Amino acid sequence: MTDLVAPRFEGVVPLRDGRREGFAEFGDPAGRPVVWLHGTPGARRQIPDEARVYAAANGIRLLGIDRPGVGLSTPYVYPQIRDFASDLATIADALDIEDMAIVGLSGGGPFALAAGAVLGTRVRAVGVLGGVAPTKGPDSIDGGLVAVGVRCAPLLRVGRLPLSLSLAALLRTLGPLASPLVDLYARVSPSGDRRLLNRAEIKAMFIDDLFGLTRHRFEGPIADVIAFTEDWGFRLEEVRTPVVWWHGDADHIVPFSHGVHMTERLPHSQLRVLSGESHLAGLGIAREILETMLEMWELGAPFARCGDTRSQ
Repeated sequence: MTDLVAPRFEGVVPLRDGRREGFAEFGDPAGRPVVWLHGTPGARRQIPDEARVYAAANGIRLLGIDRPGVGLSTPYVYPQIRDFASDLATIADALDIEDMAIVGLSGGGPFALAAGAVLGTRVRAVGVLGGVAPTKGPDSIDGGLVAVGVRCAPLLRVGRLPLSLSLAALLRTLGPLASPLVDLYARVSPSGDRRLLNRAEIKAMFIDDLFGLTRHRFEGPIADVIAFTEDWGFRLEEVRTPVVWWHGDADHIVPFSHGVHMTERLPHSQLRVLSGESHLAGLGIAREILETMLEMWELGAPFARCGDTRSQ
């Protein structure tokens, strides 16, 4: 398997209610902090190798965090996605981080937006990569794979523990077949995602993250889906932090129309269209994403919504 840049260190932060959350740190320990929130499923090392290398060379302290129920984090279902922001603040305090930028991939997007809404000027910039949209309230939109989660949510609430144990056992059983299973998934994926999954370092990242960090515990993805189907506890108009939203216009998981919907409602946002790309496209432009986070940090003030731009 391709060697990935290893974390500088990994650990856990105790939270006020007795839970704990795991983290991994890459890059420059004295650099500007950027928190990269994994997708669903995922865990703290779901960060492209390109981002890890760029962070070390360009003064970025890059952190991945296990959401509850994966990796080193205690299982938990957030009553509202908004509640994640207080956990993030506790983690940041423990790691001596004041200001930060936040990137959220897919299912990590709602949690990044929650931090932008709740933590105010402490969050200097937000990047969302094909992020999930609300399913309830005035900001909601229907469609995509999360719509299936809405229908399944009552069953997931009741069967969360046995289902998570079964899925974790399945991942452990399939562990020796991780590489051919990723190849199989790539073959049935849209062309954009297939190109990414055929890259050795992206494939290695997913194998390490999914079959390494989540195979012992799989409550996290189920908890995410349950949280997505509840009211998030904040409105998009409350996200005063500038947001850049990258979305593939051929996304088969979160429809491109959801990215348009969200950026039309976020007060200070820009939609960057990834032409011909699908759901995982953001993982292939890690350098652009981190460069943009630094540029937004330097800007120091929200930009007006300026429609969309297209990336080739």
